[in-house]
Amino acid sequence: MSRSYGTSAAAVERPRGMFVHMVVLALILAMAGTAFAQTPAAARTKPIKIVVLGDSLSAGLGLSASAAFPARLKKALEANGIEVEMTNAGVSGDTSSGGRDRLDWSVPNGTDAVIVELGANDALRGVDPAVTRAALTDILTRLKARGIAVLLCGMYAPPNYGSEYSSRFNAIYPDLAKSFGVPLYPFFLEGVATEASLNQADGLHPTAEGIDVIVKNILPTVQAFLGAISGQRS
Repeated sequence: MSRSYGTSAAAVERPRGMFVHMVVLALILAMAGTAFAQTPAAARTKPIKIVVLGDSLSAGLGLSASAAFPARLKKALEANGIEVEMTNAGVSGDTSSGGRDRLDWSVPNGTDAVIVELGANDALRGVDPAVTRAALTDILTRLKARGIAVLLCGMYAPPNYGSEYSSRFNAIYPDLAKSFGVPLYPFFLEGVATEASLNQADGLHPTAEGIDVIVKNILPTVQAFLGAISGQRS
């Protein structure tokens, strides 16, 4: 009596099912590997969130929103391949103390960097340099405690309050930059102050062309500042 050595349907289906299962598993693992490989790149390309904490010079008094310093700086950075989310937290008339008092709601959680542009109104009003120094110190202390990087923009006092006042005021910014270990752009209005053609009729606030000069001059400092932040992310 002869025996049948034919393969049953169940025996065929078991290897086939195992093969399909292995293919699916391989695809899942490959997709997971791709996702893990892309994660660092995605982190590197995530826009840097910047707040410009300032007064009318950065708020853009007399200018359209698109011509104000933060908007023009954002455009210049992106033209150089640096993606940013820029918030204009400039308030016309603000002193350093005013900036300090609104710091928490002007600089929301998730902010990566703050450009501090304050002090022009202090100098124009003859505020005691000790008061300005204390307010800026508090701002830097609180931002550092939150782990937010800071670029400090300096300001020079006008000569009408005398050399002693100017000396005390002008020393605030380099002193604080050194003390807190933050980068300093020595004079926010570099190349624009006293240039009639680059200022509005009041002689104090830059025109759109004046803002472009400020952006051009400060851009290398901001690029280096943001480069350091990107390096810490990677």
